Amino acid sequence: MSFLLTENANFTGKVHILDIGLHTHYYDFAETSYELIDKKIISAIYKPRDPFSHKGNFGHALLVAGSYGKMGAAALSVKACLRTGAGLTTCHIPKCGYEIIQTAIPEAMVMTDFNSSIITKIDPDSYREDLSKFNGIGVGPGIGTATETRKVLQEIFEVYKKPVVLDADALNLISSDKKLLNKISQNSILTPHPKEFERVFGETKNDFERIQLAQQKAKELDLVIVLKGHHTCIATPNGKVSFNNTGNAGMAKGGSGDVLTGILTAIVGQYHDTINSAILGVYLHGLAGDIAAEKNSEEAMIAGDIVECLGEAFLSISTEDNNAD
Repeated sequence: MSFLLTENANFTGKVHILDIGLHTHYYDFAETSYELIDKKIISAIYKPRDPFSHKGNFGHALLVAGSYGKMGAAALSVKACLRTGAGLTTCHIPKCGYEIIQTAIPEAMVMTDFNSSIITKIDPDSYREDLSKFNGIGVGPGIGTATETRKVLQEIFEVYKKPVVLDADALNLISSDKKLLNKISQNSILTPHPKEFERVFGETKNDFERIQLAQQKAKELDLVIVLKGHHTCIATPNGKVSFNNTGNAGMAKGGSGDVLTGILTAIVGQYHDTINSAILGVYLHGLAGDIAAEKNSEEAMIAGDIVECLGEAFLSISTEDNNAD
């Protein structure tokens, strides 16, 4: 595990996983709380589409995102959600973003807040929508940290009893009111980077302690914690931790996390199992980032390139799955 941690980067080069011919019995029965995500694991999770399916089979996702000056975060997450296969995608945004989203992403449906600059209230009745009808809800990209927005987050936790995906400012709002942690629906997915993790769960001395704390909190709160990094780790309520092996330094740019939120929200709405959704979503996000880096270089790629490369990432996974068959 030490090869996967940031603080050891100066002592290791690029890690290549090689098959040294251990008997498969060892892999299947060795007891450990940690595993490295590989193509075999992803192939077991990924579900090809039924040719006779319709949009209702792939979930209705809701993204609560954006504020004045941060509508780009909303646009990235919404587009990523659509590109990841959500049957229907709705976003709740402040009024200032209506023309932006409807113009940039015509495939998405839009609910606007009463406020022009921030999100202050989700009123499903005014849109003839019941939050329980959404198969996945993602909250956080670009929403800001206003008190009114924190109340919206609390209302979602009280009304919506299915898992939610929480990122960015949603985590910052939780860090300012830790009581919200105990109101989050079971099996929800939190996607903090190290600083956000620290604000929500407390300081740690090193990467090892941070991972152990993520394990502890995932079990204690019955949540899936996606701790973002070079080898993003996914801590689950069952005590296990999965390390991702896709992605690159070109993804260390504003907007990449917003893309991940959209991806995870779409997959949760389709797969319903949040542990597998988190594993598949993180892997896809990194794989699309790797494809984008090959095309544009790590320096020049931007978060929008990750979205545009999701199609090739899916094709890569589906091809591997067919070859395995």
